[in-house]
Amino acid sequence: MFVGKLRPKRPHGEPDRGSAAVDFVLVGGVLALIFVSVIQLALVLHVRNTLIDAAGAGARYGALADRDSADARARTQQLIDSTLNPSYSQNVRVDEVNHGGTRTLRITVTAPFPALGLFGPAGMLEVQGHAPLPG
Repeated sequence: MFVGKLRPKRPHGEPDRGSAAVDFVLVGGVLALIFVSVIQLALVLHVRNTLIDAAGAGARYGALADRDSADARARTQQLIDSTLNPSYSQNVRVDEVNHGGTRTLRITVTAPFPALGLFGPAGMLEVQGHAPLPG
């Protein structure tokens, strides 16, 4: 004996109520946007960290006893040019500052913010590197 309800059968010409293709397009688009956003964030962090490292290395190089601020600027620009687009090394500023009673060489790099790939508005990203000067 059969207890329960039977489902009515669909006629062969009736389309599906839900469509996997629509679900795939909607979810795939959102996932692609999230993926591209994460890659862009990683690129921004890479550029920022590379500029900070180049500024710090240039400052330490310029703070050596036989070097000056022109050497520090050239070294910083060389490091940036070898790792990033040369447009990132166009604005490198070198200053001698007094920081807590210690003479310090400060290198400031102002570069484009990589908003879309490596391209973006100029002058939006500013990083600094410091090194104590010999007494």
